[in-house]
Amino acid sequence: MPMHENDIARICIGAAIEVHRVLGPGLLESAYHQCLCEELRHRGMTFETEVPLALRYRNEVVGCAYRIDLLVENSVLIELKSVEQLMPLHAMQLLTYLRLANRKLGLLINFNTRVLKTGIKRVVNNL
Repeated sequence: MPMHENDIARICIGAAIEVHRVLGPGLLESAYHQCLCEELRHRGMTFETEVPLALRYRNEVVGCAYRIDLLVENSVLIELKSVEQLMPLHAMQLLTYLRLANRKLGLLINFNTRVLKTGIKRVVNNL
């Protein structure tokens, strides 16, 4: 039986907190990305990185210019950031990715915070 999105998200958040605990803030997004992948692997999660996301317009595929940072257990999208502050546009971007990918739950994770809990935002699509 597949895991529920909330259970997957809980494991992903735990993995991100561990990465942040070890590395701290201030690194490039790519460093956190690689380490989060390693931590998810260590926790037995399946995932894909840099997943191409097709853009459909009027029932036609018009491009594939977007990439999902992480798709965990073929269910939860993770968008990683290492910025001074999350902006509303970041959450809107993730919501658009959820809609295009036909998924329900995404996590927006900003590693450039003192306490990672303050840098995590859940974004839902039609839950």
